[in-house]
Amino acid sequence: MLVKIAPNDKGNPPGKLADAELHFAEGPLAGLKLIGFSIWERRSGNGRNVTFPARTYSVNGERRSFALLRPILDVTSQDRIRDLVLHAYAEHEEQAAVSQ
Repeated sequence: MLVKIAPNDKGNPPGKLADAELHFAEGPLAGLKLIGFSIWERRSGNGRNVTFPARTYSVNGERRSFALLRPILDVTSQDRIRDLVLHAYAEHEEQAAVSQ
């Protein structure tokens, strides 16, 4: 699996640093990608956060969100993907700094 980073060069919405995709190279998902990840600067300024793919819907005029990638049993299993995306973004930042 490879994480592709697409920087948010427009600065809109504020705090959004980049979008990320998971590209699958092997196994039954080979040739497919999972989109919808975003990297954000924390509002407190302390670190970064990753949001996962979700579908929005309305109930009685209220907007809600349905997570598309959810743990089966272990609620900490999303941490591995979050860390992988944050690591890929850090590498992307390093490469961008070197090429300037």
